[in-house]
Amino acid sequence: MDRRKVYVLMVLWAMAHLSSPGYSLRALRRTTGGRRGSTGLTGQDANGVPLRRSKRGWMWNQFFLLEEYTGTDLQYVGKLHSDADRGDGSVRYVLNGEGAGTLFKIDEKSGDIHATKRLDREEKAYYILHAKAVNRFTNEALEGESEFIIKIHDINDNEPRFTKDPYMARVPEMSDIGTSVIQVTATDADDATYGNSARVVYSILEGQPYFSVDPDTGLIKTALPGMDREVKENYQVVIQAKDMAGQMGGLSGTTTVSITLSDVNDNPPRFTKTLYEFRVPESTELGSVVGLIRAMDADIGENAEMDYRIIGSDGPGMFDITTNRSTQDGVIVLRKPLDYERKRQYSLRVQVENVHINPRFFSMGPFRDEATIKIIVEDVDEPPVFERASYVMEVKEDAARNTVIGSVSASDPDDKNSLVRYSIDRRTDMDRVFNIHAGNGSVFILRELDREENAWHNISVIATEFNNPRQISRVPVYIRVLDVNDNAPTFATNYETFVCENARANQVIQTVSATDPDEPLGGHRFFFSLAQEAAGKANFSVRDNKDNTAGILTRRNSYNSLQKSIYHVPVVISDGEFPMQSSTNTLTIRVCTCDREGNMKLCNTEALTARAGLSTGALVAILLCVIILLMIVVLFAALRRQRKKEPLIISKEDVRDNVVSYNDEGGGEEDTQAFDIGTLRNPEAIEESKQRRDIVPETFYPPVRRPVVSGTTTCCIL
Repeated sequence: MDRRKVYVLMVLWAMAHLSSPGYSLRALRRTTGGRRGSTGLTGQDANGVPLRRSKRGWMWNQFFLLEEYTGTDLQYVGKLHSDADRGDGSVRYVLNGEGAGTLFKIDEKSGDIHATKRLDREEKAYYILHAKAVNRFTNEALEGESEFIIKIHDINDNEPRFTKDPYMARVPEMSDIGTSVIQVTATDADDATYGNSARVVYSILEGQPYFSVDPDTGLIKTALPGMDREVKENYQVVIQAKDMAGQMGGLSGTTTVSITLSDVNDNPPRFTKTLYEFRVPESTELGSVVGLIRAMDADIGENAEMDYRIIGSDGPGMFDITTNRSTQDGVIVLRKPLDYERKRQYSLRVQVENVHINPRFFSMGPFRDEATIKIIVEDVDEPPVFERASYVMEVKEDAARNTVIGSVSASDPDDKNSLVRYSIDRRTDMDRVFNIHAGNGSVFILRELDREENAWHNISVIATEFNNPRQISRVPVYIRVLDVNDNAPTFATNYETFVCENARANQVIQTVSATDPDEPLGGHRFFFSLAQEAAGKANFSVRDNKDNTAGILTRRNSYNSLQKSIYHVPVVISDGEFPMQSSTNTLTIRVCTCDREGNMKLCNTEALTARAGLSTGALVAILLCVIILLMIVVLFAALRRQRKKEPLIISKEDVRDNVVSYNDEGGGEEDTQAFDIGTLRNPEAIEESKQRRDIVPETFYPPVRRPVVSGTTTCCIL
């Protein structure tokens, strides 16, 4: 039976009920006597006063109308009638309110009301309208305006609809029967207060026998025990909701529920094989990964997290194993160096276990597994290995060239045991002080050593395989130069010593000490004495204080700076080592004038200069500079005066009768050309026409006789 036939049957059923006395379509009934507006007695109140009520000419009832009318004619709603209507056409009926004039139309004369369109209760369940009767000619109201309702009767024309499609749900695997999964909900737009049109019943169409649904609440539950996610993870369940309480003829709707089984730790980890084998070169660096192993676990997420550990090994501490949390691999790491020649194979016993264990599944067995790992060490051509990590050698600084000071030793660790060649890294011995025997590793010196210049030498010795020069190793060699007493002690500083003229005998005027670049084991011990050649005529004496210092003492009561201003005292300093070294150091003593307290007041120039710190070489250099400057000044002045020189002969008279005076020095060779020197011998040999080239001729200037001035240099011409 299709929906259209259902609608027709429901309309006929509704019309049959509405035509009964309880469902009259008449909206207006006549009042019980009197004309409109008249009053009548209805009884008395508590005080005995008669009560009156007004009589109405009409009274409205509630109209009912079926939804989804499919007839060809307009659907009849009801009829309005007023007691004032005498049937003469003077009464006009007016309809106002919701849908008046559009959905509902009224015949002005008869008061019949019809619906012009098909109505849907789910869109609007009822309509409120107002009606009145007026005089057609005067338009006066014959009845007061009254309100009535047109209520739409529901028919089952809406199927149930689910709030979601599809639903997504999760339930743990291995859940017990009756475990709640999810609740689905369907709604029906039909009237729930009228019949069973909106009463929904749930049922499961697909998903059995795994799940069930409660018919009244729509709650989905598990219906089968032991559902295993590792066997099947996703389920599609189809749920039906049917109205009319599930009876035949009801409408229905469906939805899909996607149910996923969530994982629980119900599977232990298992190695894919019982024996793993890895090959590792012996040159593998510490901390390197040797190999990866993996145990399989059917679970996922944190339920598949595993921990690996070594439970047995024939090389304790050689290897370690960690877990890669991203891949759950067991990572085997090298912790100690491998040596093919010492041990060529290792065996490890490894265990894997789940991190998160569910106590509910303890009965399913231990959640762990074991496997054996075999690690084979492969041979690698290694460089020579020195017997020591470093070498320390000692040599005395007076050792002769080519003296062997020590040796190094290296060997090839491989089975072939190749010969080793030795050499020195010249970048660590730029001065080529040392050399090494290429065959036996003996280190010897090439140059003389000086401990005071360099007490330690750090060189690097290289060892290479004879058959494979690319295999190289190095070792540091530290060479210590031992001290030999080859330096004489000297004054610790340059002493500036003076003695007062009023000094007394045996007075200490200076304390001296010594220094020695050597470093004896027991420390320095210096001895001071006056030189043997100065002991007999010495004005001063030396007293050894036995503490590596000595005092300089006077040997007489007074000294005179005018007689002798400087004394030189030779002091002999020797050390106590073997072989003994000694040197003579001269102490310069100045004689100075002092006050009664011994404070210096005045020394001679030489003494002051010496105290100022000027040496003899410096004084000589200063004097040479002064002499050169004086010579330059004298020459410059001479040149200036020569330009202003006057004629040597003032007149033509006999020069022997005159005394010529001048304030300048002779002109040297240049002056011999200014006049004829022969004139001094024979006045008659003078050439009258010859003139001096450095003065203006007398023809321009008359001769002038100059008097002799005292203080000037004079020269008489004989």
